[in-house]
Amino acid sequence: MLATVLSYGLSGIDGFPVTVEVNLSGGLPVFELVGLPDAAVRESRERVRAAMKNSGFGFPDDRLIVNLAPADLKKEGPVFDLAIATGVAAAMEIISPDALRDIAILGELSLDGSVRPVRGALPMTISAREAGIGRIALPEGNAREVSCVAGIEILPFSSLKDLVACLRGALEVRPVAPVEYRALLGARAATSDFRYVKGQKFAKRALEIAAAGGHNAMLIGTPGSGKTLLARAVPTILPDMSFEEALEATRIHSAAGFPPESGLLTERPFRSPHHTASPAAIVGGGASALPGEISRAHHGVLFLDELPEYRRDVLEVLRQPMEDGVVTITRVGAQATYPAQFMLVCSMNPCPCGNYGARTAQCRCTPNQIRAYLNKISGPLLDRIDLHIEVESIPAEALASPGDEEASAAVRSRVEAARGGQRAHREIRETPRFP
Repeated sequence: MLATVLSYGLSGIDGFPVTVEVNLSGGLPVFELVGLPDAAVRESRERVRAAMKNSGFGFPDDRLIVNLAPADLKKEGPVFDLAIATGVAAAMEIISPDALRDIAILGELSLDGSVRPVRGALPMTISAREAGIGRIALPEGNAREVSCVAGIEILPFSSLKDLVACLRGALEVRPVAPVEYRALLGARAATSDFRYVKGQKFAKRALEIAAAGGHNAMLIGTPGSGKTLLARAVPTILPDMSFEEALEATRIHSAAGFPPESGLLTERPFRSPHHTASPAAIVGGGASALPGEISRAHHGVLFLDELPEYRRDVLEVLRQPMEDGVVTITRVGAQATYPAQFMLVCSMNPCPCGNYGARTAQCRCTPNQIRAYLNKISGPLLDRIDLHIEVESIPAEALASPGDEEASAAVRSRVEAARGGQRAHREIRETPRFP
């Protein structure tokens, strides 16, 4: 008997439909899996076999052929386990073929029949909705991640047994309740704020200007002057993301395998890779062309602490994405294009020892050492950093003095007003004066 099940694969931050065709016929017992699968997909044969037996359905002792169509696209990961097992159950006539219409199935199976969450559930769910699919069955662990997607009925399952019972009409599963983005915004709790930064009025004002205009900024100052604390507070003065921006940023994090706990990003991303990071970690790569740090910072802030300590080739790969706002990754077995519109904030010391120009310590560096330290950053990259901000160290008595600093909420209101003025000015300029 032939059974077909619709599933979805992941390419970049988009899902693509995969038809799982299961053919059960007489012959020697064999389980063949075709359709350009990778190693993780080929291993699904043993996971499906054990999961079906441990769920009480048994496994056929006949010739079983599973095809993942289209056969010219490479299939990766264990996301097809649940769809393959469902197709085998339909071929064994445990499930009616009519029950598999207008539903997409994805999920990884454990040997005991339980369903594990998969990477990229959000982009695959969005692609299924855009294709007009009415229902999607996925792991219970991905339910919160996709709860923001409206227009499709999302059915969460914790085991293969429950899915089969639901498709047979013996179990009623409550769809995932949609979550409003406004409710998530109201429940967020910021960990950084400008009010935690004592003094530094000049640096705060400069970062406010950078946030209002979307400019890249560099903080230059002695160690302990508060450069990192200032940088971590930058996302709190940026305007709130719209639902479309939050959805796009969350799709990237989901494709990378790091979905937010809230299900949808409510704060602008802040990424701070270590200075030992490789170019592939920054722009993305690997065998599957996964998104890197610049894409995970999309609509947010990419912070490079101690900029001269990064390798020269790592810094140079930032130049094109900073100009284009996208990055295309090409590997032997995969190619993907990811958005990368981020605000670059970086910091550095004025010299190798960090005390050049300090009031409390004396610099031990020679002029040649200082020149070599500053020359680690290329001119083209410096040209893309609009504001160079000097951050002076704050005396201990000033840090201990009473008084409240201005909160990020007040600064953000001015940034939003400035951006609103820019949008209005842009609309006036683009409006034709004559009919």
